[in-house]
Amino acid sequence: MTQTIQRISQTDKSYPSHIQTYLKNDSPETIWTRGNIEILPNAGNTTETADLWAIFCSSKCPGEIILNAHDLAHHFRNKGVSTVGGFHSPIEKECLRVLLRGSQPIIICPARSIENMRIKQEWKVPLSQDRFLILSTFHKASQQNATMAGKRNHFVAALASKILIAHAAEDSKTLEFAQTLLKWGKPVYTFDSSYNKPLLQLGAQRYQFGS
Repeated sequence: MTQTIQRISQTDKSYPSHIQTYLKNDSPETIWTRGNIEILPNAGNTTETADLWAIFCSSKCPGEIILNAHDLAHHFRNKGVSTVGGFHSPIEKECLRVLLRGSQPIIICPARSIENMRIKQEWKVPLSQDRFLILSTFHKASQQNATMAGKRNHFVAALASKILIAHAAEDSKTLEFAQTLLKWGKPVYTFDSSYNKPLLQLGAQRYQFGS
């Protein structure tokens, strides 16, 4: 387990090249890491970029979506699907709780500096198993705000190859975010539910369990 914080600059071979493809001039000059850097796409060959899913969900969502998200986390855990996210909203946190009980790689991206950040008890085992990586594009900020969370979400989406947005309410920031990802050409998925009509109308694909 890597206890020390490491830095990855844009000139390093381990810097994910596709970050700059999507974020362009907004690409972070430095990424701070803690954990097994080899599960980062481009840093080693243990994690294929095509298998890295990002999970997002609005803070509030219908019960039907909550159940779908819970099933998705179990499906990803059982299939060994690598995931990345901020895991900040209640549903995202529940997904992380389920995923931590598996054996697949997980990348978590806090919207704050990881310097002096307390490592949660539930993160220690996956860290010791070299299947957990903490990434941050922020150096000194110890508390997050909405702007930092937005930048973090764009970084996570750029890092991933496929995006699952469990729910985005109409006229929400999450829906605007989804629109940006679709303009990037990223594969964006959501659950087939009437509650997700705004996402589906934008062009999100219906996620099929077992696919």
